[in-house]
Amino acid sequence: MTRTTPPRPVDVEALFPNLGAFRGTTTRLHPRQGAPGPSASSVGGPLLWPADEPWPVCEEAHGRRRGRRPADIHRYRQVLASAWAREQGAGPTDEERELLHGLRREHRIPQASQAGPLPMIGLAQLYRRDVPDLPAGPGDCDLLQVFWCPFDAHGPGRYDLNLHLRWRQSWKVGEVLSAPPQPLVVGSDGFVPEPCVLHPEQVDTYPFAGLLPEELCARIDAWEDALEKEAEQSAGQSTQDPLGYQYDLSIPPGWRVGGFASWHATDPYPMDCLTCRTPMHLLLTIDSSEWDGGSGSWRPLEEDQEQRVHGSATPTQITVGRWGELNIFTCPQDPEHPHRHNIQ
Repeated sequence: MTRTTPPRPVDVEALFPNLGAFRGTTTRLHPRQGAPGPSASSVGGPLLWPADEPWPVCEEAHGRRRGRRPADIHRYRQVLASAWAREQGAGPTDEERELLHGLRREHRIPQASQAGPLPMIGLAQLYRRDVPDLPAGPGDCDLLQVFWCPFDAHGPGRYDLNLHLRWRQSWKVGEVLSAPPQPLVVGSDGFVPEPCVLHPEQVDTYPFAGLLPEELCARIDAWEDALEKEAEQSAGQSTQDPLGYQYDLSIPPGWRVGGFASWHATDPYPMDCLTCRTPMHLLLTIDSSEWDGGSGSWRPLEEDQEQRVHGSATPTQITVGRWGELNIFTCPQDPEHPHRHNIQ
């Protein structure tokens, strides 16, 4: 089924005509749990990975001997989802609660090396034929594959992520790897995606307000202040939060390709290529949720027509940081230059 973003609550370009010069596009991926194959764009699905090519690994030295087993994480989610899907959301039985408690246990792997190669988790793969805003990779590659280490224990502060991007020409892949290596344990269940099919949809998007010209940004701030004052004066008459440029009109939530990065958690800072100093472009945003719990103005129209189930806004089960979003940037001059990322 397709997914369709509702029209915005107001016409933002009618409010701010100068904003039209900054309009861009982004492709909302709309992941939903399913059974994708290696020839499909997906999150958490099987990858089109050559059987004779080494699987990406993390070789940084960090703790990896304690954590949850990926199979237990998947099973835990299945049991919980089945329990909440019952009539009237009855929830888990006593027997299921005992099972869930056991599946939540962490496990120690004393024999695991602290510095040996640790299999990365295949997070997503995107074909250019499916995603309008996905740029061409090096050598006209048509397939992007994304991996991460299942522990946030990297970099100088020992709390960063370790990501790996792989571009490839899909038509050159012969025999596909049928059983990729898996880490024995992971640092958090938020590193383990549930298999999801994608429903790409290209929508308009606008830059983060703080990156717009000062005069235009000031007009947006004044408009939002006026709406907040109006909401305060009519307190108790409405249960909805006032509209906001950031959350309702500019950058959609959820997994998306291209467009503009949100800087709602930090002040904006330059994301220049460390090799050639070219300003980088946003490649992919990995979000912890597909829409927020407030007005939910970005919730696709089709979601209102279907039975909502527990966790419907979090189909991938991925969690970035403290329920944030991961932005991955690449160099427009040479996609093989090292990528950069931040968490918002």
